[in-house]
Amino acid sequence: MKKIFQRLIVFAIGLPVLLSVIVFFPQHNHLLLNLVLVTFSVLGAVELRNILTHKKMVISVPEAVILGAICPATWTVVISFGINELILPLCFILGAFWILVSRTFTSEEKLDSYIGRTAAGFSLMIYPGFFISWIIQMAVLGEAGDTVSMIILIFFLMVLLNDAAAWLTGFLFGKNNRGLVPASPNKSVAGFIGGIAASVGIGIIAASLIPDAFTSQVMCSSLAAAILGLGAGVASALGDLCESAIKRSAGVKDSGALILGRGGALDSIDSLILAAPVYYFLYQLFF
Repeated sequence: MKKIFQRLIVFAIGLPVLLSVIVFFPQHNHLLLNLVLVTFSVLGAVELRNILTHKKMVISVPEAVILGAICPATWTVVISFGINELILPLCFILGAFWILVSRTFTSEEKLDSYIGRTAAGFSLMIYPGFFISWIIQMAVLGEAGDTVSMIILIFFLMVLLNDAAAWLTGFLFGKNNRGLVPASPNKSVAGFIGGIAASVGIGIIAASLIPDAFTSQVMCSSLAAAILGLGAGVASALGDLCESAIKRSAGVKDSGALILGRGGALDSIDSLILAAPVYYFLYQLFF
């Protein structure tokens, strides 16, 4: 019960703060939100680095910080300050070069760890950094400032309320339909359905209340928004399961202890980072 209470407190405080950052601080293409995302990417990368050490995939903390920041930080520079987009592949290539080359000339006895270290390096650069970058790129999906804010806000509502609804419906109706996914045996079919319904519902409401941002040119806007919510909701659930699989493989319960009732930074963004590219591309396709 203590953990449930802590999660409720964090949700009740954290959600309004997050939404306030999106709505009231859109300056420089949501620079403040982007910096928050870079911070969580770095924290998540460090936590993933700690998890990977359980599998003898060892990389240093400073390298984890840099690799976790490469993608979101460079996208922030491009989106918020208008720097040439050529910096994006340049920074990614430099990170990849470092991963591959920095230990090439190490001592022979240390070469045994080369494969594990290389795999860890690329993992940290992609997850969560590459995936979380798609949230930053949402700042250029719309033309007007208020429209962009609503696009980003609806994304966060689709994912975060999916998580909340999945927990609630799983708690109420999931007793006899758990254990179907070995990576996360506490997850239930009822919770999955409840979470998806919440994401789809948010999409339909957005099409009705925010037509400037969610009027489709290819089909009925409500249907397009429902598909958008469905895609984001499924990806959100998969993101949670993927992180659970990583932790279970390494034999750890939480990625960290940063956030009361939730665990680490990676535990808090696992759903967001997989849902972000799905939401981005579906929005581009339909709206």
